[in-house]
Amino acid sequence: MDELGSKVWLDHLEAWLAPFLAALPRAEQRRWAPLYLRGLLLPGERKSVEPMAARVAPGNVQQLHHFVSASPWPYARLERVLAEQADRLVGGLQAVLVIDDTALVKQGRHSVGVQRQYCGQLGKKANCQALVSLTLAQGEVPIPVALRLFLPDSWADDPARRRAAGVPDDVAGRPKWQIALDEINRLREQTVRFGCVLGDAEYGKVAAFRHALDARGLRWALGLPPTQKVFAADVTTAMPAPTRAGGRPRKHPVPSAPSRPAAALFADPPDATFRSLSWRTGTKGPLQAAFSAHRVRVADGPLASGAQHLPGAERWLVCEHRPTGERKLHLTNHPADTTLEQLAAAIKARWSCEQAHQQLKEELGLDHFEGRSWIGLHHHALLCQIAFAFLQSQRVGEKKVRVTGARPAAAADAARGQAPCRRRAPRASHALPALPPAKPHPHAAMNMAE
Repeated sequence: MDELGSKVWLDHLEAWLAPFLAALPRAEQRRWAPLYLRGLLLPGERKSVEPMAARVAPGNVQQLHHFVSASPWPYARLERVLAEQADRLVGGLQAVLVIDDTALVKQGRHSVGVQRQYCGQLGKKANCQALVSLTLAQGEVPIPVALRLFLPDSWADDPARRRAAGVPDDVAGRPKWQIALDEINRLREQTVRFGCVLGDAEYGKVAAFRHALDARGLRWALGLPPTQKVFAADVTTAMPAPTRAGGRPRKHPVPSAPSRPAAALFADPPDATFRSLSWRTGTKGPLQAAFSAHRVRVADGPLASGAQHLPGAERWLVCEHRPTGERKLHLTNHPADTTLEQLAAAIKARWSCEQAHQQLKEELGLDHFEGRSWIGLHHHALLCQIAFAFLQSQRVGEKKVRVTGARPAAAADAARGQAPCRRRAPRASHALPALPPAKPHPHAAMNMAE
């Protein structure tokens, strides 16, 4: 390793890790944790145990493997420290908490939680593991604070598979929205500060999830399927008169107007209610789309006759019409006096978690773990989050991170006669830009020297 380039970097890492290492009870754990994190941070094509050990702990593959896959170190303590550090860096009323999934493509059927399911990375169903992700972000600086494996029924209800992968007895199969809600509860208990919860339609379509956020007094903006039924904001309900003398009285009130699919409220092509807005500057210029919003009452109130739901609380229904012609619907519980610009800014803040997922995989090897166990996967995922948070701490603090000494991925591709890997494009600078105090700044990727 280049001693000049590594000294400052290692000093920063040592200082960053101090509270994390204090949470580990055993000296062996405090020894191997920094080495594993250095393996994740250093350049290299693979971030699985064997190639990382070759770079940071030659001859100690088994010890490094035991640390991540078997050692019972206190996962929850390190998560608490991560939450504290993330809140210190980007927490506050201007921060958002983004809920999403990220998939880890796998072969075979023995890796814990793997099955054929939708994989966002590939845009289709594939054999993969699905992690529920929560990311704390402000401006353009995201920090993942939770990664939890979704356990499909094919695993949750199979004692033999659970036992083989070491799934804890108290872990039951839960829907993704419930996993996300439990993590929100944990982060709130740990006083992580954020102003709004964001998520896509997979979470927004679940009325129980929306109601749970309301019950916790949280602001939210979630995607919504176009088929979701909504009522006009001025709809009323009343008990109908008996249909005939002596007839059985009606049990449920009747809305003054019928519900409609949410997509039906917006004209096609866009009418004058749509306005073109820009929310940030991308690599090719301002990012723009046309937006329109209506106040509505979602059909998620009490269940009435005919399996129809009565009107729920009043909400903003926002339609985003992209330049490609694609339309996306969003539902928010922002106040009635919220401007369209504010609604669009809140909705589009969700992109930062996708950036974080990409960098977790491409830079830090989140999807390179080759173990099959529950504890190993969650240990690796947490260490990837800690490494990511370290890089963001350097970025926010305007410090330079320069990691050298391993062959770049592009050079390795060339040695095998392959085209250079696109994910590791040359970067002009190794400076990590600071997080602005109020408004977003132009995007700059995390930097790691190659």
